[in-house]
Amino acid sequence: MNSSDIALPELPASRTDRRWVEVALADLDAVLADHLHCERKAAQSALSMVRAYPDRPDLVASVARLAHEETSHVVQVTQVLARRGARPRFDLGDDYVQALRRSVRKREPDRLIDHLLVFALIEGRSAERLGLLGEALPDPELAALYRALAAAEVRHRDTFLALALAAGPAAEVAGRATELAAREAEIIARLPIRPRIH
Repeated sequence: MNSSDIALPELPASRTDRRWVEVALADLDAVLADHLHCERKAAQSALSMVRAYPDRPDLVASVARLAHEETSHVVQVTQVLARRGARPRFDLGDDYVQALRRSVRKREPDRLIDHLLVFALIEGRSAERLGLLGEALPDPELAALYRALAAAEVRHRDTFLALALAAGPAAEVAGRATELAAREAEIIARLPIRPRIH
């Protein structure tokens, strides 16, 4: 059996509560400010893989390209905030991401696989929520931007999944992805509904 025969779980494994859209639209500037930091941290996380795994040239090339795209998203969101006359805010932290990262195993190659799968889950959840904004925003230009950003996050999710499959036996990676997807669904379900991406 090769990796093409292995079915990966859908990421994320659960859907966002539709009330989130109402909360997000009611304080869009807060969502935009949080989104700015999400994109910044996504770029930083991708580049952290370059530092941790310089001996994996395919991974380095993939995450470096991804970090470049995430940085361009920082610029785009900053421009949206400026057009709205809103100032970027300080990073409030992300208890969602912190909770997910606590599931990462310590020994290699499990650590690498888990990091890649956690990144895939974060990108998948971001894609879902940016897509919800793209459907709901009344401003057509902003809605189109958010639909495009959601599509980019789907590509990033799939990049991390492909890298995870390259890092270990496909069946083990798929099983671990299922475990972490269930964990992510539990985390998102217990968090309050708030005007933030996660």
